[in-house]
Amino acid sequence: MRIDPLFRALSDPTRLRIMRLLAHMELAVGELAQVLGQSQPRVSRHVRILCDAGLAERRKEGSWVFLRSAIGEDSAPPLGAAAARLLTLAERDDAGFAARCGEDRRHLAAIRAAREASAQAYFARHADQWDTLRSLHSADGPVEAALAEALQGEGKSGSLGALLDVGTGTGRMAELFAARANRVTALDKSPEMLRIARARLQALPSDKIDLVQGDFTALPFAEAAFDTVLFHQVLHYAQAPETVLGEAARVTREGGRIAVVDFAAHDREELRSAHAHARLGFSDEQMLALLSEAGFAANPPVALVGKPLTVKIWTGRRQRGPAPLRKDAATGEVAHP
Repeated sequence: MRIDPLFRALSDPTRLRIMRLLAHMELAVGELAQVLGQSQPRVSRHVRILCDAGLAERRKEGSWVFLRSAIGEDSAPPLGAAAARLLTLAERDDAGFAARCGEDRRHLAAIRAAREASAQAYFARHADQWDTLRSLHSADGPVEAALAEALQGEGKSGSLGALLDVGTGTGRMAELFAARANRVTALDKSPEMLRIARARLQALPSDKIDLVQGDFTALPFAEAAFDTVLFHQVLHYAQAPETVLGEAARVTREGGRIAVVDFAAHDREELRSAHAHARLGFSDEQMLALLSEAGFAANPPVALVGKPLTVKIWTGRRQRGPAPLRKDAATGEVAHP
């Protein structure tokens, strides 16, 4: 981060307002334009200047582009951290700027309401499918309680550290465990599901949650980036679960934990066609072998019996050393996960 572009970026009142908005929540360019009462091309120009200065970051999700502050984190460069403190002090001490920022934040209520309405519309369209699937297994409450207990037992302090929620879907797991994590990264391949998760998680502090579009077969993260990796009703969508768990091992720190919540092996073939399940659950032998081969020392599983589907919770710890080499599911070539 260089001082000249930083001060140029902060020389415009609109860009100062954008930075204060991004300190509260991640916003799409169109949402920023709505709050600011300016055209989207004009806001896009301001956004480009902020991103070029290293003050903000873009994230593309399908046809949408979301913006987040790049200076509100512990990892922010010193100049960025100083800029964040300056903006906070400016809103406290400059009455005119504080009034404008307060009005901008009041407009965020409309953004939050629109996100929630979109999420409700999605669930209305898919209610029959969700209700059918839920009727086949244990209620969500007992499963969530058992998962929380399993993860509590995995850590002396109960802290989950840096948590990766793979296939976050509606964001329920990220919401459930946010209080126990230093930071939550919620990943999903579907931009629509990420928008639903964003609606659920928008009340969390902006520096607490990170929503990322990506594929669980090629996680867009550095090695050893997370203390806890969670798969909640996700792995049955994997054509090659060994590849997915290999990627999980790659991004999990030594001694870090993994939790997989999924169905025990079953014979409900209709779930393949009606819900796109690639796997009809997993036996304990299958899952324990998959975890071991990926580099995790597995714990005894927990079972929550349902009618007809049983939900299982498998947990484990990342062992010392690199994850083993594997064959790519598509090409058959050997590659490190």
